[in-house]
Amino acid sequence: MEWNEELQAFTYPCPCGDLFQITKADLKIGEEIARCPSCSLYITVIYNPEDFQDSSSSQTMGSSSGASAIQVS
Repeated sequence: MEWNEELQAFTYPCPCGDLFQITKADLKIGEEIARCPSCSLYITVIYNPEDFQDSSSSQTMGSSSGASAIQVS
């Protein structure tokens, strides 16, 4: 997933052409589902909650943080 400054959310391409989205605030409260605003698909986001406990502004969720996205529709 990549940080989208305009949306202020992490995003991942959806097969429908839009973007799955989840905000830092969602992740901080333990939300794990990123939804596509244009269709019924969603993905489960796998991440390290400790990465979102402090107020650092990470720009991407990469392999260093152990985060990935898995489509579960």
